[in-house]
Amino acid sequence: MTKLAELKKKLSKNPEFGREYTRADADYALIESMICARTEAQLTQAQLASKIGTTQSAIARLEAGRTSPSVATLRRYAEATGHQLQVGFI
Repeated sequence: MTKLAELKKKLSKNPEFGREYTRADADYALIESMICARTEAQLTQAQLASKIGTTQSAIARLEAGRTSPSVATLRRYAEATGHQLQVGFI
């Protein structure tokens, strides 16, 4: 087992760590979906930014997880990449 896997196993025993890990995992899954949608649409960050009325640096911040997008931003992002936004609670 790698040192990282050992550390994760040890930390997973802490309920607070588990909650934060789950939250972060959901954030990264959304970011990955956004990047995949953009690349499938064969758009650069600059091209996507132009389509939704923002800047390339704003798209870079979204895709790096440095900002939390609004539902309206996610909807524009999805539409510009030829997708529909689906939001729900589970």
